[in-house]
Amino acid sequence: MGWFFKRKKAEDKANTAQPRESFFSTHRESGDPSAVSTALSRVMQDIRASLPRAVASDGTNDSYDDDGNLVSPHVSAGGTVSDSLFLWYANNNFIGHTMCAIIAQHWLVFKACDMPGRDAIRNGYTVQSEDSEELPPEAVKMLTRYDKKFNINEKLRNFITFGRVFGIRVALFKVQSTDPKYYENPFNPDGVTPGSYKGITQIDPMWCVPELDADSVSNPASLHFYEPIYWLINGKRYHRSHLIIYIPHPVASILKPSYQYGGVSVPQKIMERVYAAERTANEAPALALSKRTTVYKTDMAKFMANEDKATQNLAKWIQYRDNYGVKLADKEEDDISQFDTALADFDALIMTQYQIVAGVAEVPVTRLMGTQPKGFNSNGDYEENTYHETLESIQTHDMTPLLERHHLLVMRSYVAPKLGIEPVETSVNWNTLESLTLKENAEVNEINSRTDLNLANVGSIDQYDSRDRLIRDKDSGYSNLAPAEPPDDSGLNGEGNANGETGSKNAPPTAPDITR
Repeated sequence: MGWFFKRKKAEDKANTAQPRESFFSTHRESGDPSAVSTALSRVMQDIRASLPRAVASDGTNDSYDDDGNLVSPHVSAGGTVSDSLFLWYANNNFIGHTMCAIIAQHWLVFKACDMPGRDAIRNGYTVQSEDSEELPPEAVKMLTRYDKKFNINEKLRNFITFGRVFGIRVALFKVQSTDPKYYENPFNPDGVTPGSYKGITQIDPMWCVPELDADSVSNPASLHFYEPIYWLINGKRYHRSHLIIYIPHPVASILKPSYQYGGVSVPQKIMERVYAAERTANEAPALALSKRTTVYKTDMAKFMANEDKATQNLAKWIQYRDNYGVKLADKEEDDISQFDTALADFDALIMTQYQIVAGVAEVPVTRLMGTQPKGFNSNGDYEENTYHETLESIQTHDMTPLLERHHLLVMRSYVAPKLGIEPVETSVNWNTLESLTLKENAEVNEINSRTDLNLANVGSIDQYDSRDRLIRDKDSGYSNLAPAEPPDDSGLNGEGNANGETGSKNAPPTAPDITR
């Protein structure tokens, strides 16, 4: 009877249908409807249990803190800030100066740090006396010559560039003094002797140690609360008045110790956005190579029955799937569909990510990327005007103090002793940031000439005033003219000139008497 049971068992195995599956199945098919219904009910219960429950009107929309509540009492007294929201902002803390330098190696990050400094000094500046006292032309020439000798333009650029890289930049003015306490005492201009000024050195923040006194630490009413009174550099103490410190993005006093008394760096502000922009840009070539998807519909039961052979056949078929090959399929059993991923406006999506980077870095994307903006329906004019305002702020608040201290030391160390004059306090006048084309400059000169003509007709100015304006304007085309001296008629005042006329040369002509 053994053969009967063996045959019966073989027949039962043959009659058992193999459940059909596909690569997209999430669970095995079951013949028991109640089992499927139970599984689906369990899944729906889990989904409902995981949904956030609003226990108050305030809170975040995507937080699952405190067992699904939208608010958390752990981080705020009123419980209106969730743990995940708080931790997301807390993660944007100081990343360290070494990490700032590492991130700044990226081409886009360094360009965002370096470009404002370069653009701010592009058109240069002029030096003038701070008060009504006239600055001798020889002194101006000497100041210009020493600016080149000390490479002041490079110092200004590095001052802004690495200040943005680290969040702080310390500039030290090297003065050789016979007083051993020169740098520990507050800065005194009278302590600068002839030939003692040697230039500017800039120190990265990792080599500087801040030192505070008791009043700056414990007295919030102090004028210099949480501001270092000394900086320890290479074991030597420097009073803060000898340094010019640039902090582009300061932080609140409570955070200054964690930032080593610096500020937020540009790499820290834009590192996440740069990563997102670069990853989005890297998707473009990947999408170009994989935008065409082919779906091969076949009998998965037969496919899985001899998976090795089926995979081998599929690999051979893949060789013909490009546009230059021929796709072969069984028209009775196989079904092939092809789908293309649309790449329209993907370039605008990429550029929009870079525009966000430019916005955080306060640099127009037209300058940062050298392309027209996309995605925001902008032509870049407003961004350029805003950028000029940012550059003017950098010039006024950050570069000018460095330049004026440099000129003060040059004046007392070189200019005044060589010319035999008293030191003159100077100020910096920055040239306009606008770069006019030849046509635009010609239009400006034409408008200025009409203005001079109108003012001369009413007697406000004469031809000598107009000539002086042309000489002072380097874009007028006549700046190389020699100043013309007006005729000396001081001895004729009140007595009349050769024609019997009286009055000064600037007096308006007398209206004719029409009553006679």
